[in-house]
Amino acid sequence: MKRRILCPTDFSKNAQNAINYAIELFKNETCVFYILNTYKVEAYTMEFAITKDLEDSEKKSIGGLNIILEWLSVDKNSVNHKFRVVSECGNLLDSIKTIVDKQDIDMVVMGTKGATDSRMEIYGSQTVLAMEEIRNCPVLAIPAKTIYKEIKEIVFPTNFKTTYKRREFQYLVDIAKISNSSITVLNVHNKDESLDADQITNKNLLKDYFEELDHSFHTLNNKDVQTAINSFIEIRGSDMVAFINRKHSFFGMILSRPMVKNLNYQTSIPVLALHDFRR
Repeated sequence: MKRRILCPTDFSKNAQNAINYAIELFKNETCVFYILNTYKVEAYTMEFAITKDLEDSEKKSIGGLNIILEWLSVDKNSVNHKFRVVSECGNLLDSIKTIVDKQDIDMVVMGTKGATDSRMEIYGSQTVLAMEEIRNCPVLAIPAKTIYKEIKEIVFPTNFKTTYKRREFQYLVDIAKISNSSITVLNVHNKDESLDADQITNKNLLKDYFEELDHSFHTLNNKDVQTAINSFIEIRGSDMVAFINRKHSFFGMILSRPMVKNLNYQTSIPVLALHDFRR
């Protein structure tokens, strides 16, 4: 089956690094990579100024995409991969949603920072928006300095309070299979707490979902969820972390602005935001 991967770019090093990661991750898979660049101009009162800026922006966008295409053709020569470039005038998130639907995209892979590379935020605002709002396609966010290496362990944090559906793990299982990696389910709770009947049922469901894969379950006693996850990933040297993209849930809590600054693992390993089938 041919995979369709969308890689947005603003021509920054971070975006280029994310493209590299995607290509290496799926190096043995048949894929079509769509490289997307969006542009827009500020509103001016004079019509000819808007037209001129649009023409210049479009020319710059197409030129940059052609450079990427040439680089991919020379340096990433793979019989398994095809590359297509897309230049769009408009909002990045809207363009991503349109292409995801129109081209039946399987996954969006993007860098965690844009060209501004703000040191005040681990995640760029566009990446956070993509993970929060793209509901029919998983988003894989690649930190700026992350270089692809063999994926040995993917961490899936959960409190077992949500009943997941097997199909929600389709892409997580897929990545685990093609990379021959293990899945580690991590539960963080207070030491005085114990799983109730519903949580035990949900835990057993996860065991069934991952039964064909190398997987394990771990529990940490800690009131501070983000600190516990950070420590676990750092000590084990995990290679990726995955969440179910569900509003008002564990995922939303982890990606809230105040907590993002404290999640050190997000600066070093990719984060996979899986889609929610309860839309």
